[in-house]
Amino acid sequence: MLNGISESGSDVVGSFISQLQAFQNRVKELEAENSKLSSQISKCCCHKTEEMQNGSDVESFKQGVESQRKNAGGDKTRKKKTIERNPGYDLKIMTHHSKRYVALKVMYFGQRFYGFASEAQMDPTVESEIFKALEKTRLLVGDRKESQYSRCGRTDKGVSSVGQVIALFLRSNLKETDGNHKISGELIPEAQIEGEIDYVRVLNRVLPSDIRILGWSPVSIDFSARFSCLAREYKYFFWRGNLNLSAMENAGKKFLGEHDFRNFCKMDAANVHNYRRRITQFEISSSNMSFEGGQLCAIKVKGSAFLWHQVRCMVAVLFMIGQGLESVDVIDILLDIEKTPRKPQYAMAPETPLILQSCEFEDVKFICSSDSGQALRIHLENEGRAYQLQSAIFQEAALSCLPLAKDQSLFNDGTIKKVTSHISLLCRPTEPSYEERRGKLNSRR
Repeated sequence: MLNGISESGSDVVGSFISQLQAFQNRVKELEAENSKLSSQISKCCCHKTEEMQNGSDVESFKQGVESQRKNAGGDKTRKKKTIERNPGYDLKIMTHHSKRYVALKVMYFGQRFYGFASEAQMDPTVESEIFKALEKTRLLVGDRKESQYSRCGRTDKGVSSVGQVIALFLRSNLKETDGNHKISGELIPEAQIEGEIDYVRVLNRVLPSDIRILGWSPVSIDFSARFSCLAREYKYFFWRGNLNLSAMENAGKKFLGEHDFRNFCKMDAANVHNYRRRITQFEISSSNMSFEGGQLCAIKVKGSAFLWHQVRCMVAVLFMIGQGLESVDVIDILLDIEKTPRKPQYAMAPETPLILQSCEFEDVKFICSSDSGQALRIHLENEGRAYQLQSAIFQEAALSCLPLAKDQSLFNDGTIKKVTSHISLLCRPTEPSYEERRGKLNSRR
């Protein structure tokens, strides 16, 4: 009897094992079928993408993307970083296309962005918007690492640029062929330009209104937007008011040459150990723009590289000198780290008037087609007119304000502040020195 029960149990187990193997085989069959269908869909998506980039369905594609974006949540700006992908778009699918290494010259109005770089935990950033546009236009080849992406500078929150430069691999219209006239998928030669995708036109159609591509240039694969840069130039706009421009210019000339600028930056002792930088040009100029009798001026600073917040710190001290609150000689004292190893505490100049004016490279000439250039100029002129209308509204509001209180005065930067006594920079509390910061960091290890 026991033998009969044992044989019955063995039959049940054998039956279950047989059913399990059948299920496993069926799962494998379904996975293979699913992979085959996915491959077919991917090929269809790529074929459709090519047609749209050739101009036949660009408008309908844009309308479809816009509709999907609105349905997914509209135009709400989110501070928390989110990753947005286009439906049906797989970066791996694009790797079989011809590609070329390209430098892009980027302009952006930084007021609404949390800086340029997208490593921050806040959105939007300029970089995140650019990569969204690259994905929407199917120009991106692989992920960011595979595209060999580099940027020239990391401008901070609120800072603008008319000359930022980035570099990465982008999809190309040109086809490299082998001996059998088949597409080889290799890199397109730098000199080959005719018939290429108009990167300026394609990207500017999908970028937000405060970001624009000004030009593109083919570059060699050993090019780095950061390390190949020969010089960077910044401009800082300000209203002249009662500032002593002559004293500011004399003080600014002291920055020329190579100095240790640790007292003119936000120190990052964990990552930066050399604070010597070379300034090659400094000048203050007046523009033809004015407001209510006030003259708009600009400080131009050019150098090979800059420290974190360096320009804004330099400008802050120059403003104190222009107001007669500090001597011109304070620049020499702050540049002498033997006498002044610790930075006095002072507020940086505001970020909004600062722009990255240009980034210089050897043998890099940016291209912009006549049609794209005309569309770009029209767009920028329209944006300028829109801001001038806003300025007119603020001007009307200012005329309607009540008179200033007796304990207030209108400062040169256009902001109303209470009159306070100035404390000399050399008498202020100081921040920890570089050595003290490093010692604290080492003690935590």
